[in-house]
Amino acid sequence: MRVEDLYIRGTGVRLPASLPVADAVASGDCPARVAAATGMVSVAYSPGESAAEMAVHAARTALERAGGSGGDTDLILHADTYHQGQDLWPVASYVQRETLGNNCPAIEIRQMSNGGMAALDLAHSYLTAVPGRRDALLTTADRFCEPGIDRWHTDPGTPYADGATALVLSRRGGYARLRSLAMLADPELEPLHRGDEPFGRAPFSHRIPVDFEEAKRSFVARVGMSYAVTRAHAGQQTVLKQALADADLELGDVDWVVLPHFGRRRLQSIYYQPFGIDPARTAWEWSRTVGHLGAGDQFASLDHLVVSGRAAPGDRCLLVGVGAGYSWGSAVVEILDRPDWARAA
Repeated sequence: MRVEDLYIRGTGVRLPASLPVADAVASGDCPARVAAATGMVSVAYSPGESAAEMAVHAARTALERAGGSGGDTDLILHADTYHQGQDLWPVASYVQRETLGNNCPAIEIRQMSNGGMAALDLAHSYLTAVPGRRDALLTTADRFCEPGIDRWHTDPGTPYADGATALVLSRRGGYARLRSLAMLADPELEPLHRGDEPFGRAPFSHRIPVDFEEAKRSFVARVGMSYAVTRAHAGQQTVLKQALADADLELGDVDWVVLPHFGRRRLQSIYYQPFGIDPARTAWEWSRTVGHLGAGDQFASLDHLVVSGRAAPGDRCLLVGVGAGYSWGSAVVEILDRPDWARAA
């Protein structure tokens, strides 16, 4: 869809510490073949902070940069994929209490790695549905730790990272303008991350840590690799084309393509080769030092491009997301200005 009068006013990122991949290989935690295939240099990790605490940290940064308050914020959306630090607990309400303390809706989103893009789409609809609504605070956070997740083996093509992001979407203006949004789902690919195991009564009923590779093998054995690859590519292609068309652009017109923080081999097969994307037009050199942040890759890389000054006023950025389920999201963002907080960072 074409988007009018909606802006990004502030962003924030929390990456507590960094774990060199070489150290993980030396300790035997990360197989050397995984390190070579992914091309990752390091991954962000949290020695002690929960996902929820990291989300609050990122949110406070984004709100300070946006000049936002509880009175300006009409919606809080928190996207995540894994345990947030407590059981049977509304993490979005914790983010609200620790940041704004206001009374707007605070809602958790579980759309896996496409959660940040889903939050962007839902926030757009909410803010534009009623005159007078102003800002939405969007946060993402995950801490991919044992025993449930092995960051090197759960999904070997993509080392998982701990961290949080935040973005303030606003009708009050901002340093970047949201020009278009596109979302698509294909539930026929849902079993790709579920496999053949029966439903369990509690978390990790069948295996611990989670093993996405086993689930993928089961699905591909039934339907064939070409079926899965063709449908996945079609979904991604559809949202890319839609977001670009609604912004009156072609792929060659955009200055930056903000991709998921996958490993190099996966990026090559899903994005670089099929769409002719030059890695130099992406945040790869930075994302390979961070790893996959679950729902937060797009917000994190956009923040990096702006703070580093690589994305200059006038640049057009194409945000690209994909999540198990299966769903895809894409958006075009135009940089209007380099804000003071980016110059000072």
